[in-house]
Amino acid sequence: MTKVQKIINDPENIVAEVIDGLVLASHGRLRKLEDAPALLRTDIEPGKVALLVGGGSGHEPMYSAYVGRGLADASVCGNIFASPPPNHIHAATVAASQGKGVLYVYGNYAGDVMNFDMAAEMAAEDGIEVRTVLVNDDVATDKPEDRRGIGGAFYIVKIAGAACAEAKSLDEAEAVVRKAQASTRTIGVAVRAGSLPETGEPTFELGEGEIEIGLGVHGEPGVERSALMPADELTEKMIDRLVNDLPFRRGDRVAMLLNNLGATTQMELLIVNRKARQILGEKGIEVARTDIGAYFTSQEMAGFSITLIRLDDELERLIEAPCESLPFTHR
Repeated sequence: MTKVQKIINDPENIVAEVIDGLVLASHGRLRKLEDAPALLRTDIEPGKVALLVGGGSGHEPMYSAYVGRGLADASVCGNIFASPPPNHIHAATVAASQGKGVLYVYGNYAGDVMNFDMAAEMAAEDGIEVRTVLVNDDVATDKPEDRRGIGGAFYIVKIAGAACAEAKSLDEAEAVVRKAQASTRTIGVAVRAGSLPETGEPTFELGEGEIEIGLGVHGEPGVERSALMPADELTEKMIDRLVNDLPFRRGDRVAMLLNNLGATTQMELLIVNRKARQILGEKGIEVARTDIGAYFTSQEMAGFSITLIRLDDELERLIEAPCESLPFTHR
């Protein structure tokens, strides 16, 4: 099998060099923490509820680059596809804290949960209150407590950033973000695996002409492996599973994210969007907002995910609130 070639230096330095690149591209809006692979805003408002996000690297721009006004105040970066360790999360928590507590938002993976929980305990010893909202939007996993955090993380981080910017308390911010969490559903599909930068080896294998529906962003097994099918047929299967899961109902207003997993063209995503809007319209579900692009990738995985979040007046206001970061700015 041919290994994937990447433009990198020493694989051991990937995370540090990515952080350096982000800091330089921010032109003073971001700074690197000295004692941990973490990014912080240089202009965090004193006295605000702080938002800290994070997880394994290799999914850029998630979570590392969503740091900025109206988004996260800090992001802590693990190694490729690996959770950051508790001491790094703790260091970022202390640096981000502005006296009103810190909200953690990250994906529901065992290593992340363990390490962020340990960091929260360390922060409590410093007198910093921490609350956690797990991203668990993946409908391919049956048990809610086991659901992985995938593309819907973007909408939850976007809403969390706006909520933390205006919240008077950590309780208030947590409650809004939990509502967003409960309203978000995602499913993905891959037609080709991504790879590990250290080795160039694929994260999973697909046969010639095969696709996998419902796989995780690290290559975890999905719910269906089948032959490649036309875009309209695939989109209908994915939308039906999403709609039936919450369930979404006639009369709902939603935001929809079509997320490029790394190597899917805009052409393909626009074709999917066309059919998705048709299906949702026939079901009486109004799409109030559409986002299309690379928001949560898995290296050069070819495929995409569809996220739907059911909106009420509060969530729609927060998802439309101004924000500024390197990969995403909304005014």
